[in-house]
Amino acid sequence: MNNLNSNSLLKHVAFIMDGNGRWAKERHLPRHLGHKEGCNRIIEIFDVVKEEHIKVMSLYAFSTENWKRPKSEINHLFNYLEQFFKREIDHLMRDGVRVLVSGDMSKLPIKTQKVVNDALERTKNNCSYYFNLCLNYGGRDEIVRAAKLFALDVKNNDVDIEHLDEEKFKDYLYTNNLPDVDLLIRTGGDFRTSNFLPYQSTYAELMFVKTYWPAFYPDDFKKCLEQFKLRHRRFGGLDEQ
Repeated sequence: MNNLNSNSLLKHVAFIMDGNGRWAKERHLPRHLGHKEGCNRIIEIFDVVKEEHIKVMSLYAFSTENWKRPKSEINHLFNYLEQFFKREIDHLMRDGVRVLVSGDMSKLPIKTQKVVNDALERTKNNCSYYFNLCLNYGGRDEIVRAAKLFALDVKNNDVDIEHLDEEKFKDYLYTNNLPDVDLLIRTGGDFRTSNFLPYQSTYAELMFVKTYWPAFYPDDFKKCLEQFKLRHRRFGGLDEQ
């Protein structure tokens, strides 16, 4: 694992933190306690991100589809999110982390919005690492939003429609200042990306692990990083001869 990222191949790692409820159910606990335990893994995994000099970490914290869950579970989830920032903000500041949010926060509880906005404001001048929290996020929703923003700029004569290409389109995404995802890890055993960063993950290496997120410890993440080192990323081209 020494100097794993010296070639800068891995700049952005993203996580679908799945399996919280099942982890709790197997232990005869309320589902929400799985989310609580899962929050404890976040900072531990971030410490590995920092150790390996990976610039960006994205987390699928709450999707646009998660509103279908019971209200009590949703309330607990946001409470744990608030507790996470109150508990870890000094840790993030010490490591020079800038907190970012991808998604529409306007529908979140006012209290949660305040806590998250405080973290955004407090860390806005940091640039050592980027902690991108996807809240009330959906990939298709993001793409539609980006298309509307671009159309509005065309309507206002701020941009020529002929100038739109793949790189220009990125300017209208939530992640416009971040590199594309290099490694996407989903815990919990399911084999799908569930509307998470589809535009940004076009050439990401995908890893699906059976371990539930609350049981996904730093050593598990390091095994994924070792696997990433063995992948050959051709981006549509050919291996060098």
